[in-house]
Amino acid sequence: MNEIFIIGKVVSKIEYKFIINSKKYFAKVEFIIELNKQEFKVKGYNNVADFCYRKLKKNNKVFVNGEIENNMIIKVKNIKIM
Repeated sequence: MNEIFIIGKVVSKIEYKFIINSKKYFAKVEFIIELNKQEFKVKGYNNVADFCYRKLKKNNKVFVNGEIENNMIIKVKNIKIM
């Protein structure tokens, strides 16, 4: 497991989507954060996605705890607004 803790600024629109798979559905959110002039794509599911959709806005400073996937996208476990 490759756990990551970063603080960055949300620099894109928060994209909220539903994924429907058979009789189940999942909420998914994607956005970009900036850290030291580098941008990282971030995604979260279900409760994290709902929190991000309701609370986050562009230019918010956030603390992200998650995992780096093979394609260098951060999958969020926990996120807090600073």
